[in-house]
Amino acid sequence: MEQKAFTVSGTFMEGRTAQKFEKEIFAHNEAFAREKTFSIFGSNHGSKRNAIKILKIEEKKEGKEGKAGKERGKK
Repeated sequence: MEQKAFTVSGTFMEGRTAQKFEKEIFAHNEAFAREKTFSIFGSNHGSKRNAIKILKIEEKKEGKEGKAGKERGKK
């Protein structure tokens, strides 16, 4: 299954402050991109799922960077 690049944006709670974020995630589909985002923020920031609000997930269109991203995702 081929991985696609998604741009995920939203907010997460860091203490009492809401922080905006925008991440590029490589995943098979939008649902996997959402789960991977929760996983990354849980791991890196110790954030619970209810403290992370995903506002937008957009699939990036393939361009010059798209091919490099596909190669990066392969193992």
